[in-house]
Amino acid sequence: MSAPLLKIYKRMQWLPFGQWLFSKAVCRKAPYFGSIKPTITQLEPGLCCATIPKRKAVFNHIGTIHAIAQCNLAELCAGVMVDATVPHKTHRWIPKGMTVQYLKKAETDLNAQAKIVLPRQWQDKEDLIVPVEIFDKQGNKVFHADINMYITAR
Repeated sequence: MSAPLLKIYKRMQWLPFGQWLFSKAVCRKAPYFGSIKPTITQLEPGLCCATIPKRKAVFNHIGTIHAIAQCNLAELCAGVMVDATVPHKTHRWIPKGMTVQYLKKAETDLNAQAKIVLPRQWQDKEDLIVPVEIFDKQGNKVFHADINMYITAR
C-alpha cells in the first residue's frame, strides 16, 4: 500500500500543473521550504527529484545560490522521499542530522535527487542515511548531503 503522500502525488500528476500544485501543497505543510520555490519532479518509493530556480531571493553575497538554500532543497528531497517510502501504518521518521559538502559554485537552476536502495526491511529503530546529490543545469555536481533520518516503529 502506498504512503498517503505518494498517493496524492500520483493523483496530481494527471492535472495541468500537477507537479507545481503538489509542490505548493508540500510547502503549505512545511512552509519554510516555500522560501526556495521548489518543484518536485519525480516521486516514488526510494526516490525523490526536485528543482529550484536561480533567483535573487536565494542568492548569497557573490551572486550564487546560497548554501542554506541548497541544504533546504536537500532536506526537502530526503524528507519527501522518506515520507513516500516508510510504511506509515507501522513507522514514523524525523531528520536527525545532516553532513554536507559544497563542491562547486551553484550558478544556475538546481536539480536534486534523494535515492535509497529498495527493497529493505524496516527495523523498530534505525538511522537511515539518505544521500542527496544536487546538480547544476550542465549536470555538474555542486553539492552532496548525507541526511540521517531516524526511523522508529509507532
